[in-house]
Formats: sequence, structure tokens, C-alpha cells
Amino acid sequence: MGRLDGKVAVITGASSGFGLAMAKLFAKEGAKVVGADINPQMPEIAAEIAGDVVGIVADVSKQEDVDAMYALCVEKFGKLDILCNNAGISGPRARMHEYPLEAWDKIFNVNVRGYLMVMQGGLKLMLENGKGSIVNTASVGSFKATPGSPAYIASKGANAMMTKQAAAEYVKDNIRVNAVCPGIFNTGIIDGMSEELRKFLDSQIPMGRIGEPEEMANFALFLASDEASYITGQCYLIDGGRDAM
Repeated sequence: MGRLDGKVAVITGASSGFGLAMAKLFAKEGAKVVGADINPQMPEIAAEIAGDVVGIVADVSKQEDVDAMYALCVEKFGKLDILCNNAGISGPRARMHEYPLEAWDKIFNVNVRGYLMVMQGGLKLMLENGKGSIVNTASVGSFKATPGSPAYIASKGANAMMTKQAAAEYVKDNIRVNAVCPGIFNTGIIDGMSEELRKFLDSQIPMGRIGEPEEMANFALFLASDEASYITGQCYLIDGGRDAM
């Protein structure tokens, strides 16, 4: 038996990186999965995942796309047990006084407003279901400044507090809300980096290497499952020991 047998999960940002790793693992553990992503290949990617998985093209910054994502979930599977609120963007690098406002607005539109809309829709279905588990993807940047990334860092700080706020508001409704906060992982954000830069990043991590998406997915699985039934309102750093040093 799988750890998520009988569960229905919605995962945003599911075409690559953390989202794809979670979609594969959750399906393997018995969940029925709706994978959503702005990537137009999302339905084809979902079809290649072993298990009961459907994909939908959705931009989490657009209310109509978020609504369509949940409509598909209800149509296909009838309920929602788990939400992995994972979609996000990083944006250009510049110091705060030089940061382009249009880039700031775009990042907040996806990473904060989009997170809210995704949580709102998920919470409504979980309230109907009488229970649920939300796993937000925040960041080590929720707690640690990175010069040159003011919009991303501020948005991820907001994600951490949105997690705690939702946990406090819905704990009496049997809905748990937690966040995973990854450090540097082998996802699209480091595509195109030189081997020299990769080695430098490895050297900054006490474990001596960048994390793999599957390692974060394993912890998201635990938080999503009934094994974490006494955990809510927590934000967990997953960074190879970087924050401890």
C-alpha cells in the first residue's frame, strides 16, 4: 500500500524540478494527481508519469486558470486532499535601488498573489472535504537575504508568513499548512551555469553538493501524508546544512 492511497493532490509548477519530482513520487505512493504548469507541454508530461496523473496548462497568476485547475480536479477525482503550492519565478538580479518595478510586480503577481489564489481555491475544497494538507514551497531565502534578489527574497518571506497565517486560521478545520524551504537544488534555476560556478556552489554547502529535487519531494511527501498529522505552521529548511554554518 502507498502512503497516499485514496488521496487526491494538486501540484503547481509540475512540469519540472520540485513539482515534477513531487508529481512522480506522489503518484507512486498512490495519490491521484493534477499537475499544473504554465509549460504548454504539461498534459504530455503528466501522461508520461506512471500512475493516475492528469495535466493542465495553468498560469497561477490568473484567476481563471486557477479556477480551471480546481474544476479539473473535481471533475476527474471529486475532491482535494493535498495541495503542493509550488509554482514560482525568480526574476532578474539587481540591487534594491535599481530593481525594475515591472519585474518586482511580475514576481509578486506569481509568488505572492498567485500563491494566495491557489491557496484560496484549495482551502475551499478542503473545507468541503473536512480535512487537508497544504505544502507550500518557500525558500532558504524566506529567512536569509541574498544581495541582488530583493523581489524574490521578499516574496519568499511572504510565503513563509502566508504558511503560518493559513495554519493558524484553519487548524480547527483539520487542515494542516506547512512549507518546505529549499536551498540550492539541481533545478532549472541553475541551468546554464558553468562547471566552475557549480563547483563554487557545491563548496558553499556543508554537505559538499547541490540537492536533488527528489530529496525535497521526499520531505514534501511526509508533510502531505497522515504521518505528519501533528505538524502545522512549520517552515523547514532543506539546504544541506548551509543555514547552520
